[in-house]
Amino acid sequence: MSNYSATISWKRDDADFLANRYSRAHIWKFDGGIEVPASASPQIVPLPWSKEENVDPEEAFVASISSCHMLFYLALASEQGFQIDSYTDNAVGVMARNAEGKYVVSQVTLRPTVIHTGESIPNRATQEALHHQAHEQCFIANSLKTKVNIDI
Repeated sequence: MSNYSATISWKRDDADFLANRYSRAHIWKFDGGIEVPASASPQIVPLPWSKEENVDPEEAFVASISSCHMLFYLALASEQGFQIDSYTDNAVGVMARNAEGKYVVSQVTLRPTVIHTGESIPNRATQEALHHQAHEQCFIANSLKTKVNIDI
C-alpha cells in the first residue's frame, strides 16, 4: 500500500468572513516542497473572492486524470517498442447535475496528441488499443464514477 498526502493551507485576511466576502485563495503543499497556488473556481465563487490564475480543484481533477492516463500510455508504448517524442492533452471536464441533483464533474474528455517517431510507428488501431489499456490501468480512472472519453 502506498500513501499520498498534501497539506492544504488557507488563512483569513481582514475580509468579512461572516458575510461570505473572503478570499478562497489557498496553497497546496506536496512532498518535495512544491507549493501550488489554489482557489475556488471563478465559475463557482465570483471574483474577487476566487483567484482565476490559481488552480481550482476541478481543474486539478481533470489534470490528474489526464496525467495518469499519459503516464500509463507512455509506459505501455515504451514496453511495446514505440518511441514517443511528445504527448500533449487538451483535456476538458464538464460540470453537470447528477441524478440526485448534485453538481459533479460528470464527464472528462481526453484529447491526446501523441507524436511517435522511430522505426516502429503504431497505426491508429494500435494507438487506440494503447489508450484503452492506459485507461484500464490508470489508478485515477479506476477510482472514478466520472465517465472518461478519449478522443484521438
